[in-house]
Amino acid sequence: MSQHQSVHPFKRLFAYTHQYRSQIWQATACSILNKIFDLAPPALIGAAVDVVVKQQDSLIAKLGVRDVFGQLLVLAFLSFMVWGLESIFEYAYKRLWRNLAQTIQHDLRLDAYRHLQELELAYFEDRSTGGLMSILSDDINQLERFLDRGANEVIQVTTTILVVGGTFFFLAPSVAWMAMLPMPFILWGSIAFQRRLAPRYADVREKVSLLNGQLSNNLSGITTIKSFTAEKYEVRRIEAESNAYRKSNQRAIALSAAFVPLIRIIILIGFTATLVFGGLEAVNGNMAVGTYSVLVFLCQRLLWPLTRLGETLDEYQRAIASTRRVLRLLDAPIAIHPGDKPLPLVLVKGKINIEDVTFAYHDRQPVISNLSLHIPAGKTIAIVGSTGSGKSTIVKLLLRLYEVRSGKITLDGVELQDLRFQDLRRAIGLVSQDVFLFHGTVAENIRYGSFDATLPQIVSAATVAEAHDFIMQLPQGYDTIVGERGQKLSGGQRQRLAIARAVLKKPPILILDEATSAVDNETEAAIQRSLERITQNRTTIAIAHRLSTVRNADRIYVMEGGKLVESGTHEELLDEGGIYTSLWRVQMGLR
Repeated sequence: MSQHQSVHPFKRLFAYTHQYRSQIWQATACSILNKIFDLAPPALIGAAVDVVVKQQDSLIAKLGVRDVFGQLLVLAFLSFMVWGLESIFEYAYKRLWRNLAQTIQHDLRLDAYRHLQELELAYFEDRSTGGLMSILSDDINQLERFLDRGANEVIQVTTTILVVGGTFFFLAPSVAWMAMLPMPFILWGSIAFQRRLAPRYADVREKVSLLNGQLSNNLSGITTIKSFTAEKYEVRRIEAESNAYRKSNQRAIALSAAFVPLIRIIILIGFTATLVFGGLEAVNGNMAVGTYSVLVFLCQRLLWPLTRLGETLDEYQRAIASTRRVLRLLDAPIAIHPGDKPLPLVLVKGKINIEDVTFAYHDRQPVISNLSLHIPAGKTIAIVGSTGSGKSTIVKLLLRLYEVRSGKITLDGVELQDLRFQDLRRAIGLVSQDVFLFHGTVAENIRYGSFDATLPQIVSAATVAEAHDFIMQLPQGYDTIVGERGQKLSGGQRQRLAIARAVLKKPPILILDEATSAVDNETEAAIQRSLERITQNRTTIAIAHRLSTVRNADRIYVMEGGKLVESGTHEELLDEGGIYTSLWRVQMGLR
């Protein structure tokens, strides 16, 4: 177990919230003052009983107000003051705690998301999107709910015990122990329930994470679900996950719901003991009637709020389970660290050397073995090969989405590991076969990554990518919403927007990862024309399965089984009569 994991989640959370200490203290002070004024009315009732019974001999009379009417007016004035201050501090603590909960929730979500973005791709491959969404949304909301209500409850119950307990021992030490008798049992019961509830709520959080993961997966794959008429099958799968979540919650509720009834029975013992034995003390003249009234009311005020401990305990355990999951995400180690060398864009020439590189995903067999490639600055090179030969993996290594296991990759003679992420990735424009468009307008998607670009610059980039004409035919032109993942556009249209995005970025290095593999011949021709223009005077790496798209490259590298097996121009490779020739003949329909 790591040092972080051995520390209680709320201790770590409290350390995390050091910048909010002043707001926490203000909110705590308002909660305490509100509870003190909330506990004052029983004292006023006792004083009123004292005035009615003793009249000129009452406590207030001893302070100088002899007239009974005057004494009642003093009590009325004090009542206005007490109720007014109680209301003011209630407004203050609610506003402070709620705003504090919102602020901590906001900052924690941002920190968790910021950390998530810094994690390597392998982390995401092992986890579902819905599960991560559950942490960033539901778990952090659960923590916010506890800070909103539960923290105040704990403070006010503690204040009640201290104030009322102190008052009891001051006014009637002989009866006080009876009211306090249930306390150890309530505290012991609370701790026992907490220990038994903790694993049940941890299971609840895991179950809701699995449910969210399945829902997210299904919403992303709704087209596949419909095309295979798998709606009933998916409803059954969601039903199974939702049922598991419901049953997990039922197990937690079965235990948490038993808390209040059991505590109420224990409280009843303390209340009836005070009522009976305190009454006897008052009848025997050992206690003033006003004091007895105060004790009865205060006993109810002392013990009854403890029944709400069940709800507070419930929220606390849910918050603890959620906090553990959020902190576990924040503790996830960052495997790929940026370098500190700057690389000004204007100085990038684009010469890339891949030297004896080996790479494997996790503990699998190497995808790339002892690979060495030379990519001259300003030239177009192609990397071809059958599926699974390691072509696209090279792209991920060049962008440092993964770390090489051995060997090194240099850009203009500098190792990629030494360069700042922002500078390295700013120098590379990627157009992949799997184009991701964000929910937003066409213009926003082209501008993505070049956020300061003007509309004329966007139009110019779209024109170069041969996208302008089809954009102008869309309902709102550049302001047309493309839908989530660009679902309102065809594959070729999405591809051309991706090229426009890369053109706008003006990168010295352009990577085309199967950029024309999923489009028709007419669209491919249009894309090829635009690519011929944008590859001029910049280093271009074309990853291709379709050989016709790379036949004019300055050099073609052929990969097989993660290794370089052939290299040369299109003509040279055809003359060799090797793997490239076989691939070419198959694609051209030759035997």
